[in-house]
Amino acid sequence: MKKAETNTGMRWLLFFYSVPSRPVSNRMKVWRKLTKSGAVQLKGSVYILPDSEEHYEFLQWLVSEITGMKGESAFVRIDGIETMKDQEIMTLFARQRAGDYRNIGKALDVLERRIGSIQKGAGDKDIKGISHQLDKLCREYDAIAAVDFFGSDDGKTLGKRIRAGRIQLEGLSGMSAKRDTPVSVRDVSRYQGRLWVTRKKPFIDRMASAWLIRRFIDIRASFGFIDERNISSLDKDAVAFDISDGEFTHSGDMCTFEVLIRAFGLKDKVLRKLAEIVHDLDVRDDKYGAEEAKGVEEILIGIRKSSGTDSEALERGMAVFEMLYISKTR
Repeated sequence: MKKAETNTGMRWLLFFYSVPSRPVSNRMKVWRKLTKSGAVQLKGSVYILPDSEEHYEFLQWLVSEITGMKGESAFVRIDGIETMKDQEIMTLFARQRAGDYRNIGKALDVLERRIGSIQKGAGDKDIKGISHQLDKLCREYDAIAAVDFFGSDDGKTLGKRIRAGRIQLEGLSGMSAKRDTPVSVRDVSRYQGRLWVTRKKPFIDRMASAWLIRRFIDIRASFGFIDERNISSLDKDAVAFDISDGEFTHSGDMCTFEVLIRAFGLKDKVLRKLAEIVHDLDVRDDKYGAEEAKGVEEILIGIRKSSGTDSEALERGMAVFEMLYISKTR
């Protein structure tokens, strides 16, 4: 999920609900969904989220679900809370994420001690087992980071520790630093004049990938959009990308843009620079620390909000990546 804007005057979504006390499972279901979304509880059954298209849609569905429980709910878009500054609200989000990160940090403490013992020639040598545990912590971290809307310091610190642990393990075991799964090389001649299909509401990885496809792979490419659940109904000649079970999608820690570059053996050095930006924005692991990432994201957010159709948003997003490419080649 994209990071929320941190500038002054940002907007919020305030959610109120009430469900019957019986069965208790209904109340727990609502609480779990709000917690998973990253919402912060202000008081009682009042929660707050940064205003975004994803959060707006989530609350719409939640209102509908609560109605089915014979409960009542509503949400409003607000410019602020009279008794709280935006920064104070953002601090509440940071505190909530800090508690989530703390549990991962404790588990990571144990793994770091085990890695340190191996480096000193003592302790167990179960590097594979430690790696599996670190993978699990990494998945838990990614889930929390996805709702760490303002990029808290706790999250950044923990992310650096996880990456450092991974590097240490790879050094101990001689593993390649590349942990992604192999990508099969494709014959570009078989992908000409094709319909390339992706998920609706295109954003960073899909916009960048569409630009890459038309610029370097299939100059006559056309694009379509589907709901993810309908992928099985695609025509056999259509090529699905950045969608679950698609021909080209995330692989290991690579985003779709990176997968396409590798699949078609694209060697352009500028593409590698763009890949770093797309990776940092889409995967959000700060792997490359791409300085341009935030500015690019702001532009793409504006495109997404101001475009009337998915096709319009995609074409405008592709234009941004064309300008980025040109700026780095001249």
